[in-house]
Amino acid sequence: MRKKLAIIWNSFLMALQELKVNKLRTFLSLFGITIGIFCIIGVMALVDSLKQKIKSDIDALGTNTIFIDKWEYLNSSDYPWWKFVNRPAVKYSELKLLQERTTLASNICFMDNQTVNLHYKNFQYSNVSVNGVSEDFSVIQKLKIGYGRYLNRNEFERGSSVGVVGYEVASQLFGVAQAAVGKAINVEGKRINIIGVLEKQGKSIAQFFDYDNSVILGYYCYANIFNINNNNSSPVLIVMAKPGVSNTALVDELRGAMRQVRRLSPRQSDNFALNDINVLSNNTDSIFSAINWGGIFIAGLSLVVGVFGVANIMFVTVKERTGQIGLKKALGAKSGSILTEFLIESAFLCSLGGAIGLLLVFILSLILSAFLPFPIFIAGHIIVIAFTICIVFGILAGIIPAMQAARLNPVTAIRK
Repeated sequence: MRKKLAIIWNSFLMALQELKVNKLRTFLSLFGITIGIFCIIGVMALVDSLKQKIKSDIDALGTNTIFIDKWEYLNSSDYPWWKFVNRPAVKYSELKLLQERTTLASNICFMDNQTVNLHYKNFQYSNVSVNGVSEDFSVIQKLKIGYGRYLNRNEFERGSSVGVVGYEVASQLFGVAQAAVGKAINVEGKRINIIGVLEKQGKSIAQFFDYDNSVILGYYCYANIFNINNNNSSPVLIVMAKPGVSNTALVDELRGAMRQVRRLSPRQSDNFALNDINVLSNNTDSIFSAINWGGIFIAGLSLVVGVFGVANIMFVTVKERTGQIGLKKALGAKSGSILTEFLIESAFLCSLGGAIGLLLVFILSLILSAFLPFPIFIAGHIIVIAFTICIVFGILAGIIPAMQAARLNPVTAIRK
């Protein structure tokens, strides 16, 4: 054991000596390894961070929810788009009928929206999503109020002209978000009193609803302002499963219930879509896996160039140390020890190049995180993969020079 540790320690010292004596040569040879690891880890970290952000945004919709819509969010079939267009839109009247026919759903809500410009005195805020929702919407979407309160049952049923606004809307129109409570805004000529402000949600990539730039109204209030039969709207029914109920079971029940609600005969195909949010989340894995492998393949070309550079260092090193190798073998060193010594040195050099590349990725991730709508992080398994690649490629780069050194005849080597 002590002998093996001595070999490893001696290999490290030799590698450090190589760095000290031939700085430029070693730097140029390790540059390829550094760039290769930088590209590979950079791609993996960016893709992994983006995937986690998108999955988090999708999961925010509710991992146990089904969206009933005329559109399929993932159209994996050959169903033509014009048939989707011709499907009837979801209606508010179907909400109660669906509630009466389901036993596996804990909550069901209706939601429709329009994009408008809001007005407050002489100020205008553009491209705000006004959402008309039913009572269970806040339960399913787990909305949190930052200031004020949410709509109560009486306000929903009476169609009261009150609403809740997003954090960004409140900040832009009133300077500070909390100042919005108690104020009134103009929505398409209708005066709406603000009773609450949502907590700040932050930037989102895949989330369906931008709550920071939204206004939430009760459905009846919404219907008094907008044409609910407008072809530009996208009404949906959102169904949350009861605890312990799988989405598959809920989808099966909802399909039968919706067919009853729309009075479809057995020969008629569904004229609605049941969109499982879990499927959307899981589908991101296969998409990002393909992106990952594509990026790794391209970045791997730089790594191959770096491997040849390290191999070149090891060939030169073997030639420079021929006399030392001959002396060691004359003193009793075995070929296996010589082989191990050079392989460890080669792996160490590659690992050093990889560590530099990893450091550069870490610095870049801090910079990008300040500008991107999601933080870039380097997961532990990515670091393990990086150093595993370095060690494997280091051994591959040094195997031929190491074998050459191990096979040297001691007498011939000492003469050189």
